[in-house]
Amino acid sequence: MPTLRLGLTSGYSRGTMAIDRELILEAERLGFYSVWTAEAYGSDAVTPLAYIAAFTTKIRLGTAIIQMPARTPAATAMAAMTIDALSGGRFILGLGPSGPQVVEGWYGVPYGKPLTRTREYVEIIRRILAREAPVEFKGEIYEVPYRGPGATGLGKPLKSILHARKDMEIYTASIGPAGIECSAEVADGLIPVWMNPERFDLLAPHLEKGFAKAGGGKSLKEFDVAPFVTCVVGDDLDKCRKPIKENLALYIGGMGARGKNFYNDYAKRLGYEAEAVKIQDLFLAGKKAEAEAAVPDRLVDDIALVGDKARIRDRLEAWKASPIRTLLIGTKQPEALRVLAELAL
Repeated sequence: MPTLRLGLTSGYSRGTMAIDRELILEAERLGFYSVWTAEAYGSDAVTPLAYIAAFTTKIRLGTAIIQMPARTPAATAMAAMTIDALSGGRFILGLGPSGPQVVEGWYGVPYGKPLTRTREYVEIIRRILAREAPVEFKGEIYEVPYRGPGATGLGKPLKSILHARKDMEIYTASIGPAGIECSAEVADGLIPVWMNPERFDLLAPHLEKGFAKAGGGKSLKEFDVAPFVTCVVGDDLDKCRKPIKENLALYIGGMGARGKNFYNDYAKRLGYEAEAVKIQDLFLAGKKAEAEAAVPDRLVDDIALVGDKARIRDRLEAWKASPIRTLLIGTKQPEALRVLAELAL
């Protein structure tokens, strides 16, 4: 079986900001390919990654994800180029549209058309990285230079002062069919929030449509699918599953409005339609413990790596047999890193 490429997800802050320096250094020592930061509506994804870049030497540095509505494409490109330059070319740019509750409730901008935003955003960033000409772009969402209402008329096309790495990889996060297709069309990789390695059929047709739109023979050979995979090592399966059930209950039940929850829709496509409805009903009724209890063991086992070493080894075989070659591992356990390095690398 082929080896897997492992990334470590550092995530975003909870109530206080903390970076597990020793865990990241252990991942680097063990040969993990990458470490990834995130953002929601607290800590940002860029600052922690700059900090991580300073105490590591070879592990790749990714954002999973930068929320596109939070920054203009140029601001994101500047952050990406800066960290990439300071880290010796280790940066991977992961982007995502976030959701309407955060975009409009936190950033105070319209959610609009996420697929249009993704295409325009990636195109502008690629032009900035290429430095082939001063950037000019007129799209449905972005206009560079800006000449709309309130403009002074003094804006002019500019080229980045900093010379960038033109081949910087750009990933986009999506779990919806149209978003997966868009990622395959414009990006170098896809970040699904979770997935079952035995259900690649949920991605494949949409990836193929996107590759066809991109043209040039683009295919999975040069495109990376890198799902989040939580790993909890231990002998007590119920205890191992518990934090994953808490997370799934939050996302399936409450990460979005009742009629606009992408994670709930995705759980249904994974084969858990009745369970997804029940989890959401309970969570939105304030019954969070009951929502957690309604998350099936089988769903956790489908998308995560839980249990003792032998059980994790068995489940890794499904990942190795799939077209997936990168797993973005969520764990707080050094022993989980060591088990995975031994079994997967």
